[in-house]
Amino acid sequence: MLALAIESSCDDTAVALHGGDGPVGERRRSQAALHAPHGGVVPEIASRDHARTLLSLVDALLAETGTDPASLGLVAYTRGPGLVGALLTAASLAHGLAYGWGKPLLGVHHIEGHLVSAFLDAPGGLPAHVPFLALVVSGGHSLLVHVRDLGCYEILGATRDDAAGEAFDKVAQILGLGYPGGPAVSRLAESGRPGAVVLPRPLLRAPGYALSFSGLKTAVRRWLETRPEPDEQERADLALGFEEAVVDVLVAKTRRAWRSLRLGRVALVGGVSANRRLRAALERAAAADGLRFLVPPPALSTDNAAMIAALAYFRRGDALPPLAAPHPWARARWSLAELSAPSDGDLRVA
Repeated sequence: MLALAIESSCDDTAVALHGGDGPVGERRRSQAALHAPHGGVVPEIASRDHARTLLSLVDALLAETGTDPASLGLVAYTRGPGLVGALLTAASLAHGLAYGWGKPLLGVHHIEGHLVSAFLDAPGGLPAHVPFLALVVSGGHSLLVHVRDLGCYEILGATRDDAAGEAFDKVAQILGLGYPGGPAVSRLAESGRPGAVVLPRPLLRAPGYALSFSGLKTAVRRWLETRPEPDEQERADLALGFEEAVVDVLVAKTRRAWRSLRLGRVALVGGVSANRRLRAALERAAAADGLRFLVPPPALSTDNAAMIAALAYFRRGDALPPLAAPHPWARARWSLAELSAPSDGDLRVA
């Protein structure tokens, strides 16, 4: 059984196929060059580019893999959360393809897809490796999740304000580094001197698992106000000080959670999981406590359709005829916790 998936939750356009033995193929288009002049993602530009390119990506993927639409088991798409206009482009195409090909349809949760991404190459995928703790860090989300099973999630803690990736992007703007901000800050930090700039660790010692990064961004701005014309070394020191603060908080909170839950596995997923300093620090902490550390390769850390296709394969029993698919088709806001509890959420406007 093959699952065709379409991902367009933000500014990456992607389509992928997944079968019982793993990923079959993926086609992806980055919009980074389109948004760079604006210093961030412009929702209308993102939606229009998705609409222009999605169908051609589907055609190219089917052609290069030699896949006949008749052989597909289902069509899936990212239903949310994300930019509603961007989400609706994939939703509209997926509904049309499913109806035209006579295939069942499934709209899936983007963050649940990220949870699956750490297990794309693992035998049995995510269902064979539960329970585990997941740290989800991206431009729009920062949360700690106790994954009890596929579709059974407990949110232990989340950011109270900026997500970690959002903080990276805003600090990049403050430093004049352009877009995308996260990789730019990390590149600058490589030349920084450890300990040269020490910034606050928000909520580090506070009980529980809540996160906060807005104050850290403000601390960066205030540090710069004391040095109106910093040289390149000082800018690098500041970038490193910021990155170290983010990593210290994320690792400390995650370690507190796995020690409390006494779990043997921890996964790092989401776009910020591509950050080398964070990956290395969390891997060291996990090894010191005897945990298995799981993280997707950098190419699958950012938004991609391979994880959506894999999730759709595992959730194939939930697929419905396209005319019976739940409304709304797209949900800009959609808590992962809703997947764990019976509700009438599909009948409400998110």
